[in-house]
Amino acid sequence: MSLADLWSNLQKKQKPTRRLMNVERIGDYSLHSIRGGEIVYFLVQPTNISVLSSESLAARIYSLMNVLKGFAEVEMLCLDSRESFENNKRFLRERAMNEDIPEIRSLLEQENRHLDRIQVQMATTREFLIIVRLRDQKKQEVFPYLGRIEKLLSEQGFKVRRADGEDIKRLLAIYFEQNVTTEHFEDFDGERWITVMEQPENSNLHVK
Repeated sequence: MSLADLWSNLQKKQKPTRRLMNVERIGDYSLHSIRGGEIVYFLVQPTNISVLSSESLAARIYSLMNVLKGFAEVEMLCLDSRESFENNKRFLRERAMNEDIPEIRSLLEQENRHLDRIQVQMATTREFLIIVRLRDQKKQEVFPYLGRIEKLLSEQGFKVRRADGEDIKRLLAIYFEQNVTTEHFEDFDGERWITVMEQPENSNLHVK
């Protein structure tokens, strides 16, 4: 096999990042997946159930049941909305186990405990979402359909808003790489450095 054939075969086996993420494109209000169709996300403002009475908690559960009965297509998702330190803690534990110098081992264990404290402080930081997959809806039916879902959620006492394109990018960044620091996500790498070149004031000049 020639080097050119080998390179061609390698390229065929490679999959682009979007295909690995099952993302075709991100629209103004939805994610178009390669497998699973168009997906719409509703961001739900969480409720602190630790301060609710048992009666209030039961009422919230009943409200959620009404939502699920009203729309069979509804799915739920819960994400961390802050950085996860699990990989860091795992690495520190393995380093401490294999470290022979007591002073360094003690430092590694202290660092692990420090990450534990940070993780506990952020344990209640979650992102709650209602997911709707658009399958057979016609284009003119999409917004009325989503409006009915949003109205039902509001009537049952849930504070929600439909995620826009920037929200979806942020959710993907949290889900795939725990990125919670980026404020604006570019559609293309280096997009922020691209500027539109200014046109000359006199654009009617001709070369004779």
